[in-house]
Amino acid sequence: MVVTVEDVRRLALALPRTEEHLIRDRVKFRIGRIVYLALSRDESELGFAFPKEERAALVASEPAKFSLPGAGDLRYNWVHARMSALGHAELAELVTDAWRMCVPAKVARAHLEGGGLPPAPGLAGLGEAAAVFGAFPGVDRSWLALVADTAPGLDLSRAAHRAALHRWLNAWGCRIRYPRDGEPDPLGAGLADWWGRHTLPGAPLAALADRDVARLAAAYGELAALPLGRRTLGPTAAAKALFALRPRTVMPWDAAIATRLHGARDAAAFDRHLRTGRTWARAALAESGLDEEELTARLGRPGLPLAKVLDEYLYVTLSHGGGG
Repeated sequence: MVVTVEDVRRLALALPRTEEHLIRDRVKFRIGRIVYLALSRDESELGFAFPKEERAALVASEPAKFSLPGAGDLRYNWVHARMSALGHAELAELVTDAWRMCVPAKVARAHLEGGGLPPAPGLAGLGEAAAVFGAFPGVDRSWLALVADTAPGLDLSRAAHRAALHRWLNAWGCRIRYPRDGEPDPLGAGLADWWGRHTLPGAPLAALADRDVARLAAAYGELAALPLGRRTLGPTAAAKALFALRPRTVMPWDAAIATRLHGARDAAAFDRHLRTGRTWARAALAESGLDEEELTARLGRPGLPLAKVLDEYLYVTLSHGGGG
């Protein structure tokens, strides 16, 4: 079977730090500003990073499949391949090797030696989990109430919105004490102060840049440590609060998900969690060929962001199905 652009996209977006860009009508994949894969405009050829000192031998070995780049690109570590001549296993090897040339050795080693991201669940797995989650009684009731109470969007500078978030967090079992009349409100005060110091990215999960992930992870770390008397807000409530604030952007977690996927619940682990979600979201969109709204509708969760559908998958497979 001939490889396709979607095969290239699926492989590339599963690799850490990869971003897809459309530059002068050409699909390119890069790490930071370094391009390591580029499709021709007609998508018949794939350019990929490859050591200059080895490319002459590669081209000579299979000239019908591989070719040198144009004169202007000969100074780069770069080779071209005919898409119609590549097999799936060979494509996977070329994409991975090109990626390895552009990331730090420790990143490549961690990913390729088993420390990489968990495999994307695929549309079938997402659909099965969505059916299970959607069948839970009243599963969307508290979320829809929060959305209605804070329309057009949650704004923590408003006391009513902070109170609505408090109710929603407790509806999910966070057990944050409500202040009595005349008592101080440590959650409300802390949220207002935290909100004033952070501007959160609002891009969809699949479109997050690395710098956006880092900002969200830092904001999460501060929010989880928010003092509430003798306790702090904590990792689960902080992740859910960030999701409530940026539902298209943040894939939240609970204790079971964080521990089983990442082995920790600190800011560094949350950074890894968001990168996992970004990779999964990109893979799901690429596999489906749909936009986010169409995809979640097809999965049986219309009107919900893909970040939430991914979280529901994790809840069904790790928290609920996995026994907590």
